[in-house]
Amino acid sequence: MQKTGAEIFVECLIRENVKTLFGIPGGVLLPIFDKLYDSPINFILTRHEQGACHMADGYARSTGKVGVCIATSGPGATNLTTGLATAHMDSIPLVAFTGQVATSLIGNDAFQEADTTGITRPVTKHNYLVKDVKELAETIRKAFYIAHTGRPGPVLIDIPVDIQRAVTEFVWPEKIEMRSYKPKTSGHPVQIEKLAEAIARSERPVLYVGGGAVISGGWTELLKLAETADIPVTVTLMAIGIFPPDSELYLGMLGMHGMYWANMAMQNADLIISVGSRFDDRCTGNLSLFAPKAKTIAHIDIDPTSISKNVPVQIPVVGDAKTVLSELNKIVKKKKHTEWVKQINKWKKEKPLTYSNDNKLRPQYVIEQINELTKGEAIVATEVGQNQMWSAQYYRAKHPRHFISSGGLGTMGYGFPAAIGAKVANPDKTVFDIAGDGSFQMNIQELATAVINKTNVIVAILNNSCLGMVRQWQEMFYDRRYSAVQLHSRPDDSGSKHSKEISSPDFVKVAEAYGAEGIRVARKEDVVPALKKALSIKDKPVVIDFIVEREENVFPMVPAGKALDDIVTSSLV
Repeated sequence: MQKTGAEIFVECLIRENVKTLFGIPGGVLLPIFDKLYDSPINFILTRHEQGACHMADGYARSTGKVGVCIATSGPGATNLTTGLATAHMDSIPLVAFTGQVATSLIGNDAFQEADTTGITRPVTKHNYLVKDVKELAETIRKAFYIAHTGRPGPVLIDIPVDIQRAVTEFVWPEKIEMRSYKPKTSGHPVQIEKLAEAIARSERPVLYVGGGAVISGGWTELLKLAETADIPVTVTLMAIGIFPPDSELYLGMLGMHGMYWANMAMQNADLIISVGSRFDDRCTGNLSLFAPKAKTIAHIDIDPTSISKNVPVQIPVVGDAKTVLSELNKIVKKKKHTEWVKQINKWKKEKPLTYSNDNKLRPQYVIEQINELTKGEAIVATEVGQNQMWSAQYYRAKHPRHFISSGGLGTMGYGFPAAIGAKVANPDKTVFDIAGDGSFQMNIQELATAVINKTNVIVAILNNSCLGMVRQWQEMFYDRRYSAVQLHSRPDDSGSKHSKEISSPDFVKVAEAYGAEGIRVARKEDVVPALKKALSIKDKPVVIDFIVEREENVFPMVPAGKALDDIVTSSLV
């Protein structure tokens, strides 16, 4: 059957079971958008291309499916790069489409031309420039295959406008075979046997679990292994929700702002089993001082280049986390580590996670109440900074894919559009974006997207009138010299006794201007009523502006360059 490139594009998305497409049109995409007009695909018009990419990302993280976005050439394509880099760092399956000037104009500095494939190559798993309409269907098929197999990641396809108009015979490739790309999913049986033997010998084991375990869907296998061999489990930011938070074996998050007892367990373990994690700097602290008592470190990962990249590993197991854990569970013997668990419980009692429980409105209290009212069942997206770390500490997600955050890249402005994407994918779920007043403003325009589409996301702004995490570092390590972090006017700039501090913007008025619900909370006793009101609203987004203590800090904290057990659990000042 003869089809235009634009028709092939739509047909391929339908066959890939794409239900929702996020993005913004443009001149070189008009042939595609003309065909989308009559298609069953739900197109969500965003207000910025970065927002579109983050929405596709949130859609993917919350479902495990491939998220899809589209942008026009030039500035539309370059606006995608932050979203692509965010997904790339966290191994999120995305397919991004960009329009391009006609093939005859490529390289001539045509209007809205950019070298999209060159610009995005470092921040994608793979990318394509389609120069022949006959290759379009196979290219799209390959892109989806590459995006969700092996170690997932974003794939970009750049489609010139003349390719969209060109006509060819449509052929759908039922099966994709790529000689240069054959991800290995099953671990080597000898290595799995070595790991089982190491577990049998170990007296102080720890399972160190990352986002790869979530991506693989390996939570049932993880729970079985931990309970069979009585192994405590600590998680990275990307794996929050993968393990029951009320289990005695659950240690919570480790690392720079991780739990004291999780870090102590890592530093005193004789066996560390990494499952789908990268040993990144926020989890390890000073590498030369990391896990000094570990006789053996094992690493299960589908990406062989990640193994021994940062930390030398004695037992490497290349394979899909779910598959490898399933095989491991067949041979691991039942065991108890009573003394080890008792020691960890002692650390928990010595230095519990805490904050000042007084009459002041503190951000930790807000998150605790969100957790209490939702019973840990909501999907929570976060922005980046203090709000992100408090959320990781105090929101006890009960399910995998229910805690969504930019880990590797640390992208401010990520949380709100990601929350919209998650809500679109999970319309029956309660979805929160826990935000900072700095981060939220970076993609605040997507309030229009949420309002127009009646997307009921609740934004909880922890408003401390500053770029909180940078301010915390300036307080602790730069003698409170608050340089370029205050998001409010200084009260005495004019010298007048009548001058007053001005906060900008007024988030309630901004929310109302977009057609959302706006609520301001300045007192602790108003937190629960405001959250209950927000949870009762079903047909539009809600923005709650919580005016929290300005100099509240995130603790525990491992200072840069220190070991995991050199951890600060309260203010230095």
